[in-house]
Amino acid sequence: MSFPVLRSAHLYPVKSLASRARDTVAVEPWGLDGDRRWMLVDKASRAVTQRQQPSMARISAEVLPGGGVALSAPGHPPLRVAVPEPEPGRTLTVELHRDTLEVAEAPGDAHDWLSTVLGTEVRLVHLDDPAHRRPVDPLFGRPGDVVSFADGYPLLLTATASLDALNALVAEGDRPEEGPLPMDRFRPNVVIDGTEAWAEDGWRRIAIGEVVFTVAKPCGRCVITTTDQRTAERGREPLLTLARHRRFGKQLVFGQNLIPEGTGVIRVGDPVRILDR
Repeated sequence: MSFPVLRSAHLYPVKSLASRARDTVAVEPWGLDGDRRWMLVDKASRAVTQRQQPSMARISAEVLPGGGVALSAPGHPPLRVAVPEPEPGRTLTVELHRDTLEVAEAPGDAHDWLSTVLGTEVRLVHLDDPAHRRPVDPLFGRPGDVVSFADGYPLLLTATASLDALNALVAEGDRPEEGPLPMDRFRPNVVIDGTEAWAEDGWRRIAIGEVVFTVAKPCGRCVITTTDQRTAERGREPLLTLARHRRFGKQLVFGQNLIPEGTGVIRVGDPVRILDR
């Protein structure tokens, strides 16, 4: 009999750019250390993601000591961006989904570099105070629960058995895509091995290694899941199959959103304990 374990952990240093795998990572109240502390915004200071710019998938960001990022993209020279120096009263108001929050703006060369790579005007911003800037939806979180620039919750969990089951459903469809869908389409933070398919639907509290998490709600999926994370090309799956088999109310669901109940370190291979169903 197999037992659930942490198969992999992933950061997204800049929201909607490429992922970075980690064997060991600290869990903060707002998410994994270094995850989604940076974000792109447009001329109207609204968040820019792969929903609008699928080619963001081909830009990489690596976290630097001190919290800065090293940016790279095919055909462009790399760029290192330091965390903006704090300036009292000098913040930018931005919109992320239905939230409005204050952020720090990166140096101008970061805006120029990213605008050139994407072919449209964008700015890079930094969440300087994740402990206070953005609360989790109070319908699913507790007072004091916070999130970085992630869509709504500190972490996203997916399970390999559920991806296998979804790929089997895709293969049964009338227009299956070439080959199975990889897990990176779903941009998880933690991937779990050793469960039954869709077992995570019934979880309410879990522990990964030493850290306990509340399972807040299922994750409703968007067009980003149809984007090949290596080529930035879009297809029809998995949304076509999710609409047939995984529609929960108005949402097409794959994965579960997590809120940490404390801090600590998680490591690939850590056991996953189901504390409440």
